[in-house]
Amino acid sequence: MNIYDTANKLAQEIKQSEEYVTYKMAKEAINLNYELKSKIDEFEKARYEAQIIALQTGKDDETKMRHVQALYGELIQNQEASKYFDAEMKFNILIADINKIIGEAVQSLLK
Repeated sequence: MNIYDTANKLAQEIKQSEEYVTYKMAKEAINLNYELKSKIDEFEKARYEAQIIALQTGKDDETKMRHVQALYGELIQNQEASKYFDAEMKFNILIADINKIIGEAVQSLLK
């Protein structure tokens, strides 16, 4: 089996994983609720902006962080949004773990 076959097999296994399927279903449910999707989009934009500022300045912008926390606090009260964030986190952990495994395999070349 060549490396591309292995990569394609991994891609298929990711798509069949519980984390992927659950995240996809949660995302589809959010997309059907325009108001909730808009609030999540607003939260994700605010979170992204806060992260960019933190990366550029080396410190958190307290005002932006409070805004992000307030948006999240409001969203997490919604059961659909809560499921979405939980599914997103579990999927991101899966992908991070896979990236770590691949990174460790090539780490000696990067030294």
